[in-house]
Amino acid sequence: MPEGRVVVEKDQSLGRVIFDNIKKHNAMSQAMWDQLAAAMKFFEKEDDIRVVVLEGAGEKSFVSGADISKFESERSDSSRIKEYGVSVERAYSAVQFAIKPTIAKIDGYCYGGGMGIAVCADLRICSENSSFCIPAAKLGIGYGHVNTKVLLDLVGPAFTKEIFYTGRRFSSQEALNMGLVNCIQPQDELNQYVANYVEIISNNAPLSVRATNLIVNELLKDKEERDDAFCRKLVEDCSDSQDIEEGRRAFMEKRRPMFVGY
Repeated sequence: MPEGRVVVEKDQSLGRVIFDNIKKHNAMSQAMWDQLAAAMKFFEKEDDIRVVVLEGAGEKSFVSGADISKFESERSDSSRIKEYGVSVERAYSAVQFAIKPTIAKIDGYCYGGGMGIAVCADLRICSENSSFCIPAAKLGIGYGHVNTKVLLDLVGPAFTKEIFYTGRRFSSQEALNMGLVNCIQPQDELNQYVANYVEIISNNAPLSVRATNLIVNELLKDKEERDDAFCRKLVEDCSDSQDIEEGRRAFMEKRRPMFVGY
């Protein structure tokens, strides 16, 4: 078995992406970045999957960053560095622009590339013992502008600069205060809390959830780059769907709606 892998699992309407490199606190190799991109593409085509949860194997780490032990082989010269960067950006983009809702379930270390993955997810839910860090300045690494912009949109310029300038560890409470995570849960309640969240989202109308996801992504673009016609079409698709009729009937009949996604 290769050292470090990204595991893909399906559980009814839930898709799981598990970063499995426990001996190195789930540090990411280039192969794992490529596997992450492939995993997100796989779930995009699975109609029965309503939500994708990204999580680390074990109970100590979400992702602790890049696998530094592989820097010599994976970043040995400028061409390899560029190739590695393409793999990372492809993986980030696959998470950030996923059509299915994504949740980063963070338990433990969320460092470097792990934070990069987490901020690309739609929601971030962490355990109280989690910590966050981007130590690029401590390693002499220039952090790419694309993922910096994602972090900037999430926490604002002051916190973004503090995260990068200091390279220090931030506690789960500090992460919550700056808006980096949506909520904190006790470690022994994290799995159930996320499972409940998945159920709530899965029971809602997929077209409505998809429309919100894609419209928010459009609104994060510069005004001249936004596709307003695309946003209007997403809303129209909801209005023309069977699900809107099902929602109305279920409300009148005082029952839970059974949405089909079209």
